[in-house]
Amino acid sequence: MTEPHHQPAATDYRATLNLPDTPFPMRGDLPKRELAWAQNWAEQGLYKQLRMARHGQPLFVLHDGPPYANGKLHIGHALNKVLKDMIVKSRQLAGFDAQYIPGWDCHGLPIENAIEKLHGKKLGAPTAAKEGGTATAGLGRADVQAECRAYASEQIEQQREDFKRLGVLGDWERPYRTMDPANEAGEIRAFKRVIERGFVYRGLKPVYWCFDCGSSLAEFEIEYADKKSDTLDVAFLCAQPDKLAKAFGLNTLDKEAFAVIWTTTAWTIPANQALNLNPELTYALVDTERGYFVCAESLVEKCLERWQLSGKAIATCQGQSLDLIEFHHPLSHVNSTYQRTAPVYLADYATDADGTGIVHSAPAYGVDDFNSCVAHGLAYDDILNPVQGNGAYAADFALFGGQHIWKAVPVILDALKNAGRLLSTHGITHSYPHCWRHKSPVIYRAAAQWFIRMDEGEGVFTTDKASQTLRQLALQAIEHTRFYPENGKTRLRDMIANRPDWCISRQRSWGVPVPFLLHKDSGELHPDTMAVLDIAAAMVEQGGVEAWSRASVNDIQTLLTAQGKGQSANADDYSKSTDILEVWFDSGSTFEHVLRGSHKDAYDRAPFHDSGPEADLYLEGHDQHRGWFHSSLLLGCALYGRAPYRGLLTHGFATDGQGRKMSKSLGNTVVPQEVTDKLGAEIVRLWVASTDYSGDLNIDDKILARVVDTYRRVRNTLKFLLANTSDFDIQRDAVALNDMLEVDRYALSRAAQLQADIVGQFNPQTRVFEGGHYGRYEFHPVVSKLQVYCSEDLGAFYLDVLKDRLYTTAAGSHARRSAQTALWHITQAMLRWMAPFLSFTAEEAWGVLGLGNTIFKDTYVALPAADTGLLEKWSRIRDIRDAVNKEIENIRSQGSVGSPLQAEVVLGVNPQDMALLQSLGQDAKFVFIVSGMQLKAGNELSVSVTPSSHTKCERCWHYSPDVGSVAAHPSLCARCDSNLHSSGEQRAFA
Repeated sequence: MTEPHHQPAATDYRATLNLPDTPFPMRGDLPKRELAWAQNWAEQGLYKQLRMARHGQPLFVLHDGPPYANGKLHIGHALNKVLKDMIVKSRQLAGFDAQYIPGWDCHGLPIENAIEKLHGKKLGAPTAAKEGGTATAGLGRADVQAECRAYASEQIEQQREDFKRLGVLGDWERPYRTMDPANEAGEIRAFKRVIERGFVYRGLKPVYWCFDCGSSLAEFEIEYADKKSDTLDVAFLCAQPDKLAKAFGLNTLDKEAFAVIWTTTAWTIPANQALNLNPELTYALVDTERGYFVCAESLVEKCLERWQLSGKAIATCQGQSLDLIEFHHPLSHVNSTYQRTAPVYLADYATDADGTGIVHSAPAYGVDDFNSCVAHGLAYDDILNPVQGNGAYAADFALFGGQHIWKAVPVILDALKNAGRLLSTHGITHSYPHCWRHKSPVIYRAAAQWFIRMDEGEGVFTTDKASQTLRQLALQAIEHTRFYPENGKTRLRDMIANRPDWCISRQRSWGVPVPFLLHKDSGELHPDTMAVLDIAAAMVEQGGVEAWSRASVNDIQTLLTAQGKGQSANADDYSKSTDILEVWFDSGSTFEHVLRGSHKDAYDRAPFHDSGPEADLYLEGHDQHRGWFHSSLLLGCALYGRAPYRGLLTHGFATDGQGRKMSKSLGNTVVPQEVTDKLGAEIVRLWVASTDYSGDLNIDDKILARVVDTYRRVRNTLKFLLANTSDFDIQRDAVALNDMLEVDRYALSRAAQLQADIVGQFNPQTRVFEGGHYGRYEFHPVVSKLQVYCSEDLGAFYLDVLKDRLYTTAAGSHARRSAQTALWHITQAMLRWMAPFLSFTAEEAWGVLGLGNTIFKDTYVALPAADTGLLEKWSRIRDIRDAVNKEIENIRSQGSVGSPLQAEVVLGVNPQDMALLQSLGQDAKFVFIVSGMQLKAGNELSVSVTPSSHTKCERCWHYSPDVGSVAAHPSLCARCDSNLHSSGEQRAFA
């Protein structure tokens, strides 16, 4: 009986392929999974581990410009902190001991205002119990400070969690807070040192004053915005007509004569005390139907038109001829309070650019006016200053008492008009200084304040006078500072060159005290002031600023006596100053009271450079040229004669997709917490990294969608790399560089070339990577190049070429292990390139590789040096390949072929390209991913594509004439049969 014939079972050749596999998912599921990584960093104390890992390495310090401890984080906070984090991480991976201590600015008006809303406006007043004894009419000063401290602490906890959620690595367990007693005390000690250096003095000067703040403001706290004002031309009757006539070369004047001023600040007219004329200008005496008027000759025609008068100049003279001639106040005949005269003082700042060429001078309300009047002998006590801190005239001030100056303007105009002294008034919109907190207009207002002197002069209690002025020191320091971008240098230099003395005292409660004892009658400082400063610092270090507030003068006297001091002064004659140091002194001195003070013993080394500037970098928005950068520079120079930073980096602001400032009214705000909840913190980080921070950074849903696409492209590439090295052990399976296939060596050279662009080169002397985009704090070129690398160098070329070799050759074959060796090194390098900005994703992949608990303990990899010959050769091969692919696509669009593997190509090439392609031998078809390739000589590149007439291999999908040549495996090509059942194919190039 004949045995039945059995057909062999069909083989599943897909199962014989080395298909990639990895637990690294295609979808990141970032909003959920990032939380676990952030929590893990905190639980394992990663920041401390990083310090230990970099023990003995070169130090890098990015000193944090403290955000204000008030309110939820906005997208600007996220931008700033992520940018700082990327720099610190990139320096950490470069091999530096990259230290970052996050901080908060805690003192100041916004927090005090928040407490005021809760407890009423009698802040700082003695506590007074109401009926029943359960409520108070207000809080005492120390109580206000304690309430502010508690409020700031709550805000910090909320902000800290949001920063950690963004993947920012830092010393979150012990950040610095300017309100910590150690920092408050350190600030007082820094203040004492500035005094010793001869920079501090007390003076009555006009300073910017905000009625909403109820305090003076620094230059840093001023911004300019349009304001509507009334212009007015006001006539001052001459009190010495004979002298005026003589100055103009006349014998006498036959009618009243007036000097006419033009101003936009009607509210200052009641406080007028002088008139300013330019000694070099020519002034005219103009005859009109209302009398004689004095104004600049060049402005006569404009003035007459504005005054709606007809007249002509009957005489002229130089301004210097009018020196000290006196004129009556324009309201002198209305109220006896104004029966005073205004003498003419010569001043260069009076010009004929506009107005009348004559400037009215109210010395309490203008710096130039003040300086001019004081220079001409006006005593401080004689300066009229009727405007109170709340913006109202003093209650007993004649005609306008109790009225707020802005509301009093029409009243003043009416008074001048009724007095016959108002010649003209018109509305005008002009640029005017505003408080940058309240956005409300400010004024100059004379007040006794403490100043840091910019130029020559004496300071109080000077014991170690600086060899140069503060302005000179600061300008020199700027020349030794690196700026990113470079144009920041000019901006900061111009501000320092032109700034006035720094007013450092404020009339508030929540801040570090100006711990002076002042004589009740003379206002003079206690003779043992320097010892008082030491006592204050010790008190504050133990109990915060509240301890100083609660201490009495007698308490301080007792401590002085214990030191053997204080005998030369009677405690009853002194009172404590209630001023505080302005908050820019707080943050500007942090390099001293944080890096050199509260955190100097944080780990195994102090977080500052022993020689030279304390920090490598300060980084903030470009508005900080007039803020933190500015105050830090001045204090660094005051204390040490240099800046506290080696470099300054400025970034733009976050704006909407159209470049508009974000505001709730426009509905264009982007809330970082919402983005992280929806898309993940990685997307926020990648947005920051991919945008040129030297300008404003636009963000909206469409921009974020493009960022998401970029992230997916990088993640997909990373998944391919991980999947195709999942069975690879670098110790067991690695192929030596010289034994690798040529395209693999090219791929490593290309990676090395890109790495040099991104991270620079390793310096064996310093043991760190130096240069590259990261060395210049550049991120958007890195993202751009990484994106192109993933899509073109890898996805469209190298990985595309590799797939056949990775999948079809034997798992442990030399050809496959060569490819995996290259992929492993590329993966290692790429993870480190992306880790500064895609930190969570890099950590996730690091965990898949099983290389330790964090990538950030490691450094950039040392790739083999790039082979320029290979780079040139394969660059040309890729160009030819692009031309072939373009022609294949044309044929595919016509339906002649399905996939590139169905195509056979005939290439016409010149002699140079012929030699190039012939060097690839039989591997050329794998580079071009076609089933057949022929070369023919030609003068220029030509491509001919035809469908293959051969059979498709069931396993590798190549069309080959030897499919079926092995009877046992009729659907396989000879190459696949060898890879599965014999010694396997040999590859040399691809």
